[in-house]
Amino acid sequence: MPGKLGRTTQQRIALLRNQASELLWYGKIKTTAAKAKELQPYVEKIITKAIKVYDLNEEKEIVKQDKKGKDITVKVLKDSPKKLAVRRALMAKLRDLQEIKGFNEKKSDYKARTQDIKHPLMEKLFNEIAPKYAQRAEELGQGGGYTRIYLLGERRGDAAEEAIIELV
Repeated sequence: MPGKLGRTTQQRIALLRNQASELLWYGKIKTTAAKAKELQPYVEKIITKAIKVYDLNEEKEIVKQDKKGKDITVKVLKDSPKKLAVRRALMAKLRDLQEIKGFNEKKSDYKARTQDIKHPLMEKLFNEIAPKYAQRAEELGQGGGYTRIYLLGERRGDAAEEAIIELV
């Protein structure tokens, strides 16, 4: 029964969602070798989808009212319909993580920093990860290969093969 991780379908999907989200957020996680090998293609497909549409934005003009009631035209960057569809598909495959307040950061500073961000993991995926790997693919002339697995040896206790999976 290879590739099933000894879990039901719902448990396996939840495990992949959680681990993929953590990997994209932190860049590196420690897990068992079997889980890392299942996670690798899952994350690679997510990154590939994000790379294909990360730069598809539309500029729209929105009319807003200021404090005095005057109409002001503001230019706003919105997702194109194709990018929005991919964003929603990826949101179904990932768990949305919240931004963490810094150790010495004031609550007001934290709120100001995170005010405009509704889905921090999606923002990181489309604004940091996808452009980085798109540039890498352009330089090397190849797509894929966004993750790397290091085998660490057996874990004490249950002798499970441990591994670190990280974004390259």
